[in-house]
Amino acid sequence: MDLKRLDRYLLSKTGASFDYPFDETTKVYRIANKIFALLDDTKKPISINLKCDPIYALELRSLFSYIESGYHMNKKHWNTFTIVNHADEGLLRELIDHSYELVFASLSKKLREEIKLKG
Repeated sequence: MDLKRLDRYLLSKTGASFDYPFDETTKVYRIANKIFALLDDTKKPISINLKCDPIYALELRSLFSYIESGYHMNKKHWNTFTIVNHADEGLLRELIDHSYELVFASLSKKLREEIKLKG
């Protein structure tokens, strides 16, 4: 998956937005000001940090060489997925969805309803 398609998929999530709060190249994707993904849009190969259930995160790291503990993130709750030729694009989409859903579920009920109405 190239950067353009990845960006389009991340922003297709209801209520998703992005900014560059850390520097000019680290793009942060948010839902209601809570981060669900980060990537450096100049780095090759592309790697993306995604929130993940802690037990599932460990399982993924043991199964796939291109998934590691979150770079510069809480290692328990974040994974870094490096997009290399043998990386599974379907799995990447699933993990983006998983990250988004974890963050969305952590929002207040009122905020979740507001986001659903906008989407």
